[in-house]
Amino acid sequence: HLHKDVLKTGISAPLTLSLSPTTQNLENADFKIQLNLKGSESLAFVPVGKETNVKIFSSWNSPSFNGDFVPKERTITETGFNASWIVTHLNRNFPQNWKNSRPDLNSAAFGVDFYIPVDNYQKSERSIKYAILFIGLTFLVFFFIEVRNKRPVHPVQYSLIGIALCFFYLLLVSISEHLSFNFSYLIASSSTIIMVTGFTKAVLKNTNLTLMMGSILSTLYLFIFMLIQLEDYALLTRSIGLFLILGLIMFFSRKIDWYRLNNSLKI
Repeated sequence: HLHKDVLKTGISAPLTLSLSPTTQNLENADFKIQLNLKGSESLAFVPVGKETNVKIFSSWNSPSFNGDFVPKERTITETGFNASWIVTHLNRNFPQNWKNSRPDLNSAAFGVDFYIPVDNYQKSERSIKYAILFIGLTFLVFFFIEVRNKRPVHPVQYSLIGIALCFFYLLLVSISEHLSFNFSYLIASSSTIIMVTGFTKAVLKNTNLTLMMGSILSTLYLFIFMLIQLEDYALLTRSIGLFLILGLIMFFSRKIDWYRLNNSLKI
């Protein structure tokens, strides 16, 4: 008999148990339940038995196992996953029997979270998270062009370039509602690159600097696209990329005389 505060919510059903005629102990009782789970983010089990055996077979291909007990066996493929657990009463942090108030049973729960892979909206959201980094690096490139080539860029021109870069994200979100994310990213990035490089040509009046600016923008957009697509190695790729970018900034700024910078940039 289970005390009614053990299972306060959820589905329950009475189960008739009988005593063994020889040992006067409760006999083992086998029961089976078929549960179709839809619209849930996770599925968890609490090991209240002396030995808890759990096997899960699912067509979901992006599981994330949670809890204090890892699966004894697990297989994950493109078509789904299966996993099995064996937990005894010696592994958990509450006894098989107790008096008065019950212990925290949920602390020993284990199971699986149904991780949602990156979709179009999540990719758009992830791209927006890199907006400050992208715009800052673009401004930094223009700053180096100013310093190394002594071609001043007015703050108003910086503002127009920043607005153009912001419109990339508006285009990306809008187009991705109707087309695939990859194609939307290509259209939005290409449009922004053409606009910014054309403006660069008009401001700097130098073909080589314009081509260099277009190449740098293309590289930055490609780098951001790689970060958006990656799931498991996004942090590693971002760390390596930022480290290399810092190295390039240090390399190109090594000969800048920062004390004479204000005088050299006066119009």
